[in-house]
Amino acid sequence: MGSKLYVGGLPYSATESELNTLFAEHGTVESTRIVADKFTGQSRGFGFVEMSTAEEAKAAISALNGSQMGGRALTVNEAKPMEPRFGGGGGRSDGGGRFGGGNSRNRY
Repeated sequence: MGSKLYVGGLPYSATESELNTLFAEHGTVESTRIVADKFTGQSRGFGFVEMSTAEEAKAAISALNGSQMGGRALTVNEAKPMEPRFGGGGGRSDGGGRFGGGNSRNRY
């Protein structure tokens, strides 16, 4: 099983291919993904790289954390598991209920 790395400080013009090439110097890259804004498609300046072994991941962290790419300092470390997301809205927070709201003018 591979090791997933977080890569921050990416230039907004960086591509997944460039990221793959950079990390391939330190081992076998299983996958790369640059996170983009869902509305504009613009890079958010960070991404993830999955290396095939933990040893390769450690080598990549040692070599690339703090290095420069496109004039920006990279932050490379082990990715943390994604936290579960809760919510989704739909609830009313204005005290509204059967009789139309929580303010005192809405009496029946």
